[in-house]
Amino acid sequence: MGAHDVLVAGPTSAQRARTVLAAADSLTVVTGSHDCDLVGGGLHGVADDGRVLLRVPAACRLAAEVALAPRGSLSALLKFTDIAPVAVRDRVRARVTLAGWLTATGRTFDDGAHAELRLDAAHVDLDTGNGPAPLGLDAFALARPDALAAYEAGMLTHLVDGHGGLVASLARLADPRLTRNAERVTPLSLDRGGLTLRIEHAAARHDVRLPFAAPAHGPEEVGERVQALLAEARGCRRRASGRP
Repeated sequence: MGAHDVLVAGPTSAQRARTVLAAADSLTVVTGSHDCDLVGGGLHGVADDGRVLLRVPAACRLAAEVALAPRGSLSALLKFTDIAPVAVRDRVRARVTLAGWLTATGRTFDDGAHAELRLDAAHVDLDTGNGPAPLGLDAFALARPDALAAYEAGMLTHLVDGHGGLVASLARLADPRLTRNAERVTPLSLDRGGLTLRIEHAAARHDVRLPFAAPAHGPEEVGERVQALLAEARGCRRRASGRP
């Protein structure tokens, strides 16, 4: 692809992990005696210091386990899975696992029907397909989720459903050796710094990141960034055909 004066770097591992948590609408809690799934928006959040907060039914088994644990602190794992919002092979893009201790904060919701639990993490892992890699707790606490985390799924779905020709044009920015005889090219992920395409062949796949020339600070700026990539793609086509 052509060179920009400035290219926006991709997210750090800590930013990637915080983005996975921000966008997730479900997670799995694993304790010494059972697993439970929390499904639905608003059931978890991340405090400014990086500690994860869970909203659970006050009468559920997990809340009871925490209450009965020695000193009210229960060893637990929180598992988050980042799944591509569009149809591609191998849709799991990342997994984040936090290990630590759950305690009750004493805060309740809905007239006491729900209680808040807090995980004080001792270990955080991010797995993007090459095995889990530990993250520094300070880096995780200080990182912030991507500005497009809440909008990415809708934007990618719109791009796939309504702008297939645009995706084909963007694929010209990838190495031609990767796109030759490809079965399908699909936008896999979108963040403030760029768009990633998945190029699928019968027996292989390649993920190609197309960085923006400047970060998108919100969804309203994404269209302009994508148009800049399309302009670059048209330049690639002219060079390939020998036209000035």
